[in-house]
Amino acid sequence: MSTRSISRIDTPAPPAPGGLGRGHTAVKVVQPTALESSDPFVLLVDDRFDFEARRRIGGAHPHAGLETVTLILEGTLHDRDAGDLAAGDAIWMSTGRGIIHDEDVETGGRVRILQLWIALPTRDRALEPQFEIIRREGARAARLAGADGVLYSGTSGSASSPTRNRVPTTMIDLSLKANATFEQDLPPAYNGFFYVLDGSVQVGDDAIAASQVGWLAPSSSRELVISARDNGARLVLYAGQPLGEPLMQRGPFVAGAASEIIDFNRRFGAGEFTRMSELAKRVPGEVRAPTPTR
Repeated sequence: MSTRSISRIDTPAPPAPGGLGRGHTAVKVVQPTALESSDPFVLLVDDRFDFEARRRIGGAHPHAGLETVTLILEGTLHDRDAGDLAAGDAIWMSTGRGIIHDEDVETGGRVRILQLWIALPTRDRALEPQFEIIRREGARAARLAGADGVLYSGTSGSASSPTRNRVPTTMIDLSLKANATFEQDLPPAYNGFFYVLDGSVQVGDDAIAASQVGWLAPSSSRELVISARDNGARLVLYAGQPLGEPLMQRGPFVAGAASEIIDFNRRFGAGEFTRMSELAKRVPGEVRAPTPTR
């Protein structure tokens, strides 16, 4: 039986100083330089913070035309609107026609997060924004012998995630013991990649080490087989349905044409974007956001 193979292996540059000064470094894991080939994925950034005291990070800023997925790998974030976020928690946000978020986010100590951007299809770029919190303890488990996965979106074996994302996506944080193998069923049309956080893995004839990215080759097969090497491994798998539409990214916006980017900027300047704090106050069930903890 044929299985999915690797089309290329990328080695991102080492962590570089981030925009928040001493204590902040970042790795640009996936960059928005070839959106046709990475479709529907736009970028992935690996942010590391190490601040002695609790400190505000980022600030209020807009997004439109994409989904953002923030996964806490290590430490704790304190978000006025989303509450406290611990390792293993994630925020899945669909920005739709425009949202302002990160209005009040703080961190202290060692924190590491991954932030993914997924392009929205044309039909969804006019929708009202929404977000939901995926708690580690409430996420579905994807397990095989020697393999322990946390399923944030999509399906894996008999497990199915209830995450309400707009773009069909499979996202799994996967830990493998030494020489363990994990098999994942993916629709043949799905494009995707995995980012190795620790250890090293083998897919077919290709070995992918920590801090490297393995991109999935186009295939008629549904089966992806990932095997850890002698030191075990941890990785995050992202795979999704390509939009097959023109895409462009400009700053915090993703669209299909320059005219859409211009309109996003106009609407943001006119104060027409929804604030995440407004979403968090809505009746439970409209968005899955907990009561702020402070």
